[in-house]
Amino acid sequence: MDGLKELIEYGILGLLGVMSVVSLAYGIERWLTYKQIEPSDFDHRNDFEIALTKNLTIIYTIGANAVYIGLLGTVLGIMLTFSTLGQSDIVDAKSVMSSLSYTLIATAAGLLVAIPAMVIYNLLSRRVDVLLALWDRDHGHGA
Repeated sequence: MDGLKELIEYGILGLLGVMSVVSLAYGIERWLTYKQIEPSDFDHRNDFEIALTKNLTIIYTIGANAVYIGLLGTVLGIMLTFSTLGQSDIVDAKSVMSSLSYTLIATAAGLLVAIPAMVIYNLLSRRVDVLLALWDRDHGHGA
C-alpha cells in the first residue's frame, strides 16, 4: 500500500506541477509573441489567426482538467485511506484525519494549477480578439 500511496502523492502532484510549468511557459511565450507580432505582416486573416492561437488549446486543456486530476488524487487517497482502515484492527482517529486531510492537498493543487491557467487563457484570448480586430480594421474588413 505504501507504493500506491507514493504513486498517488508523487504522481498526481508531479503531474500537476508539470502542467503548471507548461501553462505558465506557454502563457509567457504567447504574451511575448503578441507584443512583437504585427497584423500588417499577414495577408490572410486565417494565417494570422493560426499564428495567434498556437498553444492556446494546451493552456485551456490544462486549466479545464487540472481540477479533475486533483480530484482524482483526492478520491484515490480517500480510497487508500479507507482500504488501510479496513485492514487495520485499531482505528486511530488522528492518523485517519491526518491521512484524509493530506488527500485534500491534491484538490487544492489542482485548483492552484487550474485557476491561473484559465486566467492566462482568458487574457490571451482577449488579446487574440483585439489583434484580429486590428487586422480586420487594417484590411478593410468588418463593420
